[in-house]
Amino acid sequence: MTTEAAALDPLAEDAEVLVSVENLCMHFPIFKGVIRRQIGVIKAVDDISFDIRRGETLGLVGESGCGKTTAGRSILRLYDVTGGRILFDGRDITALSGEQLRRIRPRMQMIFQDPQASLNPRMTVSSIIAEPLDEHHAATGEAKQQRVRELLDAVGMNPRFANRYPHEFSGGQRQRIGIARALALNPDFIVCDEPIAALDVSIQAQVVNLLEDLQDKLGLTYLFISHDLSMVRHIADRVAVMYLGKVVELASRDELYSDPKHPYTKALLSAVPIPNPKIEAARSRIILTGDVPNPANPPSGCRFCTRCPVAEEKCHLVEPEWKELAGGRRVACHLAS
Repeated sequence: MTTEAAALDPLAEDAEVLVSVENLCMHFPIFKGVIRRQIGVIKAVDDISFDIRRGETLGLVGESGCGKTTAGRSILRLYDVTGGRILFDGRDITALSGEQLRRIRPRMQMIFQDPQASLNPRMTVSSIIAEPLDEHHAATGEAKQQRVRELLDAVGMNPRFANRYPHEFSGGQRQRIGIARALALNPDFIVCDEPIAALDVSIQAQVVNLLEDLQDKLGLTYLFISHDLSMVRHIADRVAVMYLGKVVELASRDELYSDPKHPYTKALLSAVPIPNPKIEAARSRIILTGDVPNPANPPSGCRFCTRCPVAEEKCHLVEPEWKELAGGRRVACHLAS
């Protein structure tokens, strides 16, 4: 494959990397007592590493509380990270602050989970979409209003709705407004934080199709955070699986769904319904026992060892290496090969 072709194919191993996460940690302190003495930390994200190639969609999946949203917000530098590095387009943005961070913000945006909560009810749609343009002095006057109309049209909404308020729209329409706001500054990278979780099933496919169309037209790169494995299979090029603050497996979509290597990935996929009664009746499910451990006091060794159906003694004592297997897929498991 030529260099030019590789740049156009986000799955090519030598495709250009837009976002690189190296040993990222995000720990939140736990305080107790009147004097607010720190007694520990919640390891929401604990030493994760992966790359997101230009033009691809990387799905980030896992059960609630595993650290998916925290990872996405940390990559956008909405938090001051505890450790590790974040490289954006080859530049280390981990320690940026103030005006330096502000100058790079237009290239990184976020679509939030709840469109009702993420839109200011006191602002019109026009004001909401134009706010990034005002904040970064990107357009004024008629040029700003024209940009708002273009964005509404791009997300499939009538530009005449610009002077209405969020409460006058349905959930799907509000999410489209949030997408338009994220596109206002022509970003390269968008973190989609469960953008369809709060929507009716009938609307979810419309929003996902819109995101795919915009990606094709604008060359966007997505980190798509979700717990809906069926939808991730539809939209993602590669998939990363998180458990208790760790990425336990990373592979191309087809490889991960057809041949999962990590026991946790196998358990997740066994819970996804298959729209074929014969196959669904014949297959066996992996039922995990016990509860998810406390992220403030994770188990030693492998994070998944307390619930893993195939765990060995080594799994309880030694943390598995984040190793690369054939085809470029990665997994953190002593038993995977």
